[in-house]
Amino acid sequence: MIGIIILVSLVIVVAIIGMYNSLVRLRNQVDNAWSQIDVQLKRRHDLIPNLIETVKGYMQHERGTLEAVTNARSQAMGAKSVVESAKAEGVLGRALSKFLLTVEAYPDLKANQNFLALQEELSSTENKISFSRQAYNDQVLFFNNKTQMFPSNIIASMFNFAKRDFFEIEDSVEKAVPKVSFGN
Repeated sequence: MIGIIILVSLVIVVAIIGMYNSLVRLRNQVDNAWSQIDVQLKRRHDLIPNLIETVKGYMQHERGTLEAVTNARSQAMGAKSVVESAKAEGVLGRALSKFLLTVEAYPDLKANQNFLALQEELSSTENKISFSRQAYNDQVLFFNNKTQMFPSNIIASMFNFAKRDFFEIEDSVEKAVPKVSFGN
């Protein structure tokens, strides 16, 4: 009888350790996925000043557009949480869209090699952000499912594994992703 109690206790302890370790692994995967988004967002933020410097001489009458991009970049860089980042990146995306649409009125700028190289970098970065966002959201889904499903939800609540936020951008922003192709 004591042997059965010890065996059942041992199975319960092993199950708890397994669930805890699984939650830790998923939490770390979410953190890693966020760091991948963060790297791409930093890359995007670093490209913007170079892009603005390249176009300043051409777009002397578009000061408001340039300032809007600069201000949106500052807000995005200062975001502290996933929700704040998503909101700030949405504002930045809209500002970049308006900026890139304005560029279309400057044929000399569209032919500038520095601008074309920066345009390609921005396009590549936007794609990487999109892929990283999808990977992050997938990891958040796995983590949130694990923290909310029985019996791991008991372990999650005991050890304060909190639900994570998705990195969601509003539909209007998603539709307004900066168009960086200036085909002839």
